[in-house]
Amino acid sequence: MSRREEIRVPGLAEPISHFTDAVRAGDLLFISGVVPVDGDGNLVRADDVVEQARQVFANLAAVLAAAGATFADVVKVNVYLTDIADRPRINPVRQEIFGDVRPASTLVEVSALAVPGAKIEIEAVALLA
Repeated sequence: MSRREEIRVPGLAEPISHFTDAVRAGDLLFISGVVPVDGDGNLVRADDVVEQARQVFANLAAVLAAAGATFADVVKVNVYLTDIADRPRINPVRQEIFGDVRPASTLVEVSALAVPGAKIEIEAVALLA
C-alpha cells in the first residue's frame, strides 16, 4: 500500500487556490505548478523572464528540499511559457540548475498564467528514494 502525504513548504507564498505545494505518493513527488513569486506572493520582475525562471527554480528547490530531494531526483518537468520565443532565454538557467541531469520535459505556450504578469510556470515529478 503506497502512502500519500501533502507537503506545504514554510516560506513559500500561500497557494492561490485549493492545492498544496507537492504531494508524495509512494516514491513519487508531484510538485504543483511553481510561479515566479516571492514568499509574500509578489510577482518577481514582470519584465524579465530569466529572473522569473530563476525565482521559479529557487521555489522549486525549496519544495524539493522539503521532501528530501534535489534537482537530480527530478524525472519530468512541464514548462509553461506565455511566449514560446523565451525558450532560448530560459534554457541556460535550466542547464545551470540541472547540470548533467536531463529530465523528461514538455514545453507549452499558454495565453496567460494564474498570476498576472507571470511569464513562466513549471511543474515537476521527482523520484524519491
